[in-house]
Amino acid sequence: MTNRIAFTLAALILAFFVADHFWFQLGAPLFLARKLLDLVEYLAFWR
Repeated sequence: MTNRIAFTLAALILAFFVADHFWFQLGAPLFLARKLLDLVEYLAFWR
């Protein structure tokens, strides 16, 4: 992955969170944090 692709992906992700906060108000960061916690617990089980 080149730096240009990485910066573009980071900008798109940041734009999604900004749009979610100001326009959609869907709570995407909270949803993703909960799913990440579930994933960590699942991976810890298989360790």
